[in-house]
Amino acid sequence: MREFVSLKVLDRFQALFERLGVDYPMMRKILQIKLTIDGRRMPTIFNQSGKRSGAGDQNIFAKSLGLYALMGLVTVPFVVMGDNYMFQMSFVFGLLMFLVMTSLISDFSTVLLDIRDRNIIASKPVNRRTVGMAKTLHILIYLFFLTGALCAAPMIAAFAKHGVLFFLLFVVEIVLTDVLIVVLTAFLYMLILKFFDGEKLKDMINNVQIMLSVAITVGYQFIGRSFDLMQLQVVFEPRWWQAFIPPLWFGATFEWFLRGQAAPHFIIFSLLAFVTPIVSILLYTRLVPFFERSLQKLANDSAKKSREHSRWLDVVSRFVCSGREERTFFRFGSLMMGNEREFKLKVYPSLGFSIVFPFIFFFNVLRNQSFGEIAASKWYLNIYFCALLIPTVIMMLRYSGKHKGSWLYKTMPLPSPAPIFRGTIKAFLVRLFMPVYLLESVIFIALFGARIVPDLIVVALSVLLYAVLCFLVFRKALPFSESFEAVKQNDSLIIIPLLLLLALFAGVHLASTLVTGGVYAYMALLVVLNVVLWRKGFAISWDDLRGKE
Repeated sequence: MREFVSLKVLDRFQALFERLGVDYPMMRKILQIKLTIDGRRMPTIFNQSGKRSGAGDQNIFAKSLGLYALMGLVTVPFVVMGDNYMFQMSFVFGLLMFLVMTSLISDFSTVLLDIRDRNIIASKPVNRRTVGMAKTLHILIYLFFLTGALCAAPMIAAFAKHGVLFFLLFVVEIVLTDVLIVVLTAFLYMLILKFFDGEKLKDMINNVQIMLSVAITVGYQFIGRSFDLMQLQVVFEPRWWQAFIPPLWFGATFEWFLRGQAAPHFIIFSLLAFVTPIVSILLYTRLVPFFERSLQKLANDSAKKSREHSRWLDVVSRFVCSGREERTFFRFGSLMMGNEREFKLKVYPSLGFSIVFPFIFFFNVLRNQSFGEIAASKWYLNIYFCALLIPTVIMMLRYSGKHKGSWLYKTMPLPSPAPIFRGTIKAFLVRLFMPVYLLESVIFIALFGARIVPDLIVVALSVLLYAVLCFLVFRKALPFSESFEAVKQNDSLIIIPLLLLLALFAGVHLASTLVTGGVYAYMALLVVLNVVLWRKGFAISWDDLRGKE
């Protein structure tokens, strides 16, 4: 098993651990196993990647630290921009707290919520103090590397720009921030487990993973724009409610200690920055027994199925599906997309991208044109960006964390798999795409006026046609029948020409607006093409699928 540098450092403190009643060799072995597992776990920031590597010596977590270090660069302009420490460092700590806490929840909840120690290790001759110390050190090692990667660039910039005292205070504040984040995360878990079951907590963790993936992608858009803020003059006006915003506490310490700003609000915020993490960790140690008892709820799979949701699917399926078999797989596909966590983690970030990208490009244009000019233009065709998720989702529809249940397909007396594919793709369009498209349509109508309604209908028809074309291009496999481990890089490469095809749809639409009545003629053509392709495009036999296995 691989030796870790962090364990070699801990070896120097073996005598100290043994004085605390810890069985050090046993604790070291537990940590070594846990760190090895961490190295093989796929971080959330890589959740869109292809096939996972199963090599035992390949530390994927270590590779993810490079990406976190790159993300930390966004804070550098705020560290060096001037001497308004309250604004600069509040922003820096706000961003760091968000990234560390979301990463802790998304990728390291298995540490805070690990019940395997109770079921496996606790049944062996290992004292509880050893297990508890291993768990604590595991969290601290993770946070050390994560915050070290995120803060490496801003700490170097702080030392070069502001000197040693600023640097040392920055380091102390980062440590206090980590303590506060761990305790707040644990309290959040305790609160949820107090009133809800383990399934609710698992759903929350999954949603945070999705949010982190979207936030990282969107965050890249602001790296270049961050430098525009260097000329801003920001004036801080104290309010009572600011005492509940931790980043302001840490920003205030720099004003008080380094600039001598002794206003009451700076002193109060600074005291909160030092006292709150210390008090919270002491309180957490007293609540650990309650927390451990609450974790037992995670062992109880008590999720209840919603009958109302099932009725809603029945009603919708009668409108969009043409037969009983198709309606069955419409409901099946919709339930799988809504309930399977691993599928949501792989696919749902694309929903966030589809919502955000049209407006990112829109605001880029707004920097060079007035709002009135944009409202009178044809920039509403940006809404085609909401269809970016379609190739990704259709490619991922064949994968599932529960793919072993796909033997059920072989028991169904269907002459053709066409209803399976057609029903599942319709479920995707109704459940995932249409809410995004309708939301953006309402916003775009508010921005550009009712004149774009025919164009929005054309976009919807184009997307329906585009979905079938994407299905025809990708390798055919039954929905949810393959493991995520089988994701092929070649499939991901096919997405690139499909995105160019989407751009072609937008180009043809733009050309139709240049001709009187062209939009309506193009609309009629799309209706005909949709009718033909939705009927003929799924003409696949069982032999075709067997031939590609």
